[in-house]
Amino acid sequence: MIRRIAFVLAALATLLSGCAGLPPLESREFTVAIADTQDTRFGRAVAADAAANPGKTGIHPLLEPLDAFAARVLLAGGAEKSLDVQYYIWNNDQVGNLLFEALWQAAERGVRVRLLLDDMNTGGLDPMLAALDAHANIEVRLYNPFVQRDARILGLMTDFGRLNRRMHNKSFTADSQVSVLGGRNVGNEYYAAGTGLAFSDLDVVAVGAAVRGVSRQFDLYWNCAHAYPVAGLLGAPGPEGTALLRERIASARADPVSEAFLEAVRTAPFVQELLARRLAMEWTPATLIHDDPAKTGGTTDAPGVLLFPELVRTMGRPEKSLDMVSPYFVPGEEGAEGLAALARRGVRVRILTNSLASSEASVVYSGYAKRRIDLLRAGVELFEFRPSALREASKGRTGIGSSSASALHAKTFSVDRSRIFVGSFNFDLRSAFLNTEMGLVIENANLAQKLSGAFDAAFPGAAYEVRLQPDGSLVWIEQGATGDIRHDTEPEAGWFRRFGVTLLSLLPLDWML
Repeated sequence: MIRRIAFVLAALATLLSGCAGLPPLESREFTVAIADTQDTRFGRAVAADAAANPGKTGIHPLLEPLDAFAARVLLAGGAEKSLDVQYYIWNNDQVGNLLFEALWQAAERGVRVRLLLDDMNTGGLDPMLAALDAHANIEVRLYNPFVQRDARILGLMTDFGRLNRRMHNKSFTADSQVSVLGGRNVGNEYYAAGTGLAFSDLDVVAVGAAVRGVSRQFDLYWNCAHAYPVAGLLGAPGPEGTALLRERIASARADPVSEAFLEAVRTAPFVQELLARRLAMEWTPATLIHDDPAKTGGTTDAPGVLLFPELVRTMGRPEKSLDMVSPYFVPGEEGAEGLAALARRGVRVRILTNSLASSEASVVYSGYAKRRIDLLRAGVELFEFRPSALREASKGRTGIGSSSASALHAKTFSVDRSRIFVGSFNFDLRSAFLNTEMGLVIENANLAQKLSGAFDAAFPGAAYEVRLQPDGSLVWIEQGATGDIRHDTEPEAGWFRRFGVTLLSLLPLDWML
């Protein structure tokens, strides 16, 4: 009996891995960013400031989720020649469908749209992606795609080594002149829409020198060996595909949450301020850094492939302070020792990550939890994001969604209050060695000091401070209205979840978290 089961499983694996494969790429068209865009409205808007700041990049932070959504919709609406769009997650929800509509409308005006999505999270989107791709001015490519479209778990079982490596990059570039990049994917939770989980996140608008780097990065990924045109994967869409796309867009528009979002977009001053050169910009040296897509194929020892060594080199060695915001913080043994060594030689190291209650994945939290005591003993300061922080911070402001819980999703680091990184990179081993990442290293004391100041002013109220007691136990300190509140276990997390984290922390899983 056992031999029969083994035979069936072996035959199934052979069927799944051998009879179907990825399509050839020989006929795929090689395209690059459109460079002749100086005479577009965005090109004209940034020309004078770019000329006055040669080699520098204009940076505008997008802290508010509605502003981040409006920026993308309005850039799509203002584009005249091209949109190059690259994301790890694009959800099939109100925000996702409204941004699909923005791309479609741009294509209807004659704008060339290139949409590159990582394939890990596109389940259920195939008909819509095929319909988009069928438009004469839109091409969609999927990064490191699944062969089995409707049996992804079986694909992971038979091809885990390849499919475990993902493109985590995020960028949205209009007319090769203006880019939005940072931590946000496309979905309701990244823009505080609806009633589900909401993420506290960070993007920046960039114009000037760094945008050329974003476009070169996009071209590298778009034309690499891991980017497959959906036409070869999905075939031509049937009439139901376009009908479904239009139906989803119409449904998204009719939703009360979407109506509020669209009204806010209509009144947002972002594009008008950008075109009129009134949008507040910090013109500063900024360097785009990114992984080479060869990393997806397992090539991690070639020069120039990995982002992490370049991030360390570009940010420079901390002499006074290192402030880190990372929703997934899994430093591993070597990373934890490196941070501890910094603290021991007098560098103030502060880290904000998700609490167990706000974490999406207990297994990821376990990779951090096992390092806490060693980090605290060395003098590293640890803060854990509270799940109610975003809701409390938005009280008194006009809101769109009514999310009941929040989680940290921003990824940013500040060194010596003079240099700051904003991008997709988490301080974990998955970002360092498995996924591809990108981001900007910005040499600007004003922006870096704002992040460091948040640790002093804003973060203590939004996070629990983890402290080490003389007996070696941990406590979580919450700032309350009448004074500090002490928690002897992970706050707002049940015993079963805490027990699970303890068990998971014993397993050697750091490499894949």
